[in-house]
Amino acid sequence: MEDLKAAPLGSGRDGFEQMLRRRPALDQLPTPLVTLSESAIAHNLATMAAWCRSAGVELAPHGKTTMNRRLWRRQLDAGAWGITVATPWQASVALDWEIPRVLLANALVQPAALTVLAPSAGRLTVWSDSSRGVEIMHEALTAAGAQEQLSVIVELGAQDGRTGVRTLEDGLEIARAISASPALRLAGVGGYEGALAHDAQPDSLHRVRAFLEQIGALHDLIAAEDLYPSEGEVLLTAGGSAYFDEVADVLAHRHDPQGRRGPATRVLLRSGAYLAHDDGFYRGISPLSRTTESGTEEPREQESQSEPSEPSGAGARFRAAMHGWATVVSRPEPGLALVDAGKRDFSFDEGLPEPQLLRRLGERAAHPLDGAQCTAMNDQHTFVTIPPHTALEVGDVIRFGLSHPCTVFDKWRGMVVIDDDHADVPRAIDLLETAFG
Repeated sequence: MEDLKAAPLGSGRDGFEQMLRRRPALDQLPTPLVTLSESAIAHNLATMAAWCRSAGVELAPHGKTTMNRRLWRRQLDAGAWGITVATPWQASVALDWEIPRVLLANALVQPAALTVLAPSAGRLTVWSDSSRGVEIMHEALTAAGAQEQLSVIVELGAQDGRTGVRTLEDGLEIARAISASPALRLAGVGGYEGALAHDAQPDSLHRVRAFLEQIGALHDLIAAEDLYPSEGEVLLTAGGSAYFDEVADVLAHRHDPQGRRGPATRVLLRSGAYLAHDDGFYRGISPLSRTTESGTEEPREQESQSEPSEPSGAGARFRAAMHGWATVVSRPEPGLALVDAGKRDFSFDEGLPEPQLLRRLGERAAHPLDGAQCTAMNDQHTFVTIPPHTALEVGDVIRFGLSHPCTVFDKWRGMVVIDDDHADVPRAIDLLETAFG
């Protein structure tokens, strides 16, 4: 296999793995580099599991964030109901990895894909927002001789949102069509509220809550017509990593997996970015960093990643587990530095990287880098402005906080795991491989 870009040049895969077993300091690894902190990942896993237990909901985390089998297994071991995916190919990966329950939060309307996935229909749940989609699924599964029904969730959307039916009546029509097909099983109602807002302002939260209430209303209409099957459970699912508190507040009272109040009903969040969290978009909008127990907004400064976090638990905050590292390769003007990482290495769609720490050439420990700011990115360079009199030289390395982990993971086939991002000298301890095709 060719070298991974996280590995020293010429080390090869075997040599890199041997090197990691010696727990090298990061100054022995090349840049650009992205690292994951094991201590932060473990903290975030425990924090989300505790939060879900406290809120009375369950979790089917979105696996498209990481596309890593070991991280998915850790999420399942922490109590997740299953793994969510976004495409038929991702669903096939999850099924090949023996994930027991796979939620494809999308329509499955490719006959060829339906034929391939038909033998695994009993482990798979998909979405639908059209009668035509129901017809395609019915015809393809029937032709394939599927031995088990495919579970289908009615997807509700909203005006100016993404996919999903726009009215309750249309949703009810889809539910009737699913219920009438012997190849399909009506499995519940779902939607994605994150497409309706991008901040935590009152009008945004009101729009999110109104949408979540419509999910509950559509579920009630379906139940009133007795369309749900008599066996098995019903799923109500919403919740990315920005508004999962609103999902719990609006829908958690419907969580009844034992069926004590009617059909067995499970409320599932699909948050995925919580595992790595970030130093940007999710730091600002996550329910665990923007609110206190009293519900008031907290200043973003309290989320500084250079300070120790609270212990894991229902009241803890997430920690940024992912960081980028890049070497200063040019100081062409006063106040400007160019580093050797760009759009091919770091995310940029939800905010530019955040300079945080400086490790000088020849040193192992990193120190705070105050006042620096990223202003632009090219494919393989990032522009960093620095305050006057900042001692920053070619060869020095900067650690960056990153925003939106989903668009970082898919840039790296192998991501280095460090022991603890809070350590004075973090040590590389492992390598996680991603499967993005």
